[in-house]
Amino acid sequence: MSLLVVLGAILLLVLLIVKKFSPLLALLIVSVLTGLLLGMPLPAVITAMNKGIGDTLGGTIMVLALGAFLGKLAEESGAAQKIVEVLVASWGRRHIQWAMLCTGLLAGIPLFYNAGFVVLIPLAFAIAATTRLPLLYVGMPMAAALSVTHGFLPPHPGPVALAGYFHASIGTTLLYGIIIALPVAAIAGVVFPRLLLKYTKGYGLPPAMALKPLPQLPSAGKSFLIVLLPVLLIALGTAGALLNLPPLFKSVFIFLQEPTLALLLTVMVTLFLLPQPLAQSMEAGANGIRSVALILLIIAAGGAFKQVLVESGVGALIKTGADGLHLSPLFLGWLIAALFRLTLGSATVAAVTAAGMMIPFLGSGVSPELLVLSVGAGSLFCSHVNDTGFWMFKEYFGLTLKQTFLSWTVMESLISVLGLAGVLLLQAIIH
Repeated sequence: MSLLVVLGAILLLVLLIVKKFSPLLALLIVSVLTGLLLGMPLPAVITAMNKGIGDTLGGTIMVLALGAFLGKLAEESGAAQKIVEVLVASWGRRHIQWAMLCTGLLAGIPLFYNAGFVVLIPLAFAIAATTRLPLLYVGMPMAAALSVTHGFLPPHPGPVALAGYFHASIGTTLLYGIIIALPVAAIAGVVFPRLLLKYTKGYGLPPAMALKPLPQLPSAGKSFLIVLLPVLLIALGTAGALLNLPPLFKSVFIFLQEPTLALLLTVMVTLFLLPQPLAQSMEAGANGIRSVALILLIIAAGGAFKQVLVESGVGALIKTGADGLHLSPLFLGWLIAALFRLTLGSATVAAVTAAGMMIPFLGSGVSPELLVLSVGAGSLFCSHVNDTGFWMFKEYFGLTLKQTFLSWTVMESLISVLGLAGVLLLQAIIH
């Protein structure tokens, strides 16, 4: 009976979102109804929701806010554009796909998907026009790289929220995520477009978009430092914390591996490096935080729904059923997130909604970091007409619906399936 209630709640959640309800309101409404129908007293439902919201925001809000702040600084300063200029000049026309792939990976770490797409797409247009290469050939590596970072790498909302839910190490998640992201992005972003372009024709004309004049761009060294410093600090802290060092030195590495502190240090360094007035930088950063405010609230509402599922005992029932079917928790996490992605559209909503059902699997020999990545991979599966990313890709690249399904939807599904394969392979190696 409990599982039927959860199934009904999920269907109601899908219906509300399809009817254009805000995911924030939909998740809160479904959380209350689910708790009551599962027999929880109303005060217990409210307590569970408050706990879920508090626990979720406590571990993610500063990471996401500072990540958005830094991303906006990188966007408006021209750092992302400068990285593209350097990589394209270094790689040349023959290897332009690899240049765009590296650009997407580097810029995608601090920039959220939509911001990264808007920042880099004009450069893809300019490169396609200059080299006379098909727009999809140049642009898809960038789109694939941004998607991979969105699904697998902190400080993006999905991985950060999942790491908080599963008590996973951000540093280890980032390390595993990079190991998986690089080959997945190469296959989906370079190999797949080459095969696709044998069959897909009619690329459309890109809209006119302005780039910053070259003299206004920061130097290459500053640009790469702005983008890579948080990753380097977290990686250095994670590696140093594993060493047998005196307590004083070890505490320094533990300090560095904390994502909030790594991002805060990077923001301070960035403010020092950029020549623009401090007031302008502060306004840009504030705009970046405003752009993710709704995402933060949706993640918080997802935490409320997660906690209701946990305290009602439904997650334990799902675990018992999965044990009977002998399904890998990693595969099950991917499958549940993929179904939510298929029906709800938003990768972040799919990830945080699936998380509550996977909590009981922790501590059963499953790496929490790999569980983060399997759910993250599932949340990217089969993007279609209910996902804003689908329409953004379609309109910017000037594609028909059929071409968008053949390119974007297949690429996202490929990233998702290859991501799951990478997670299972890492699981086999680690254990």
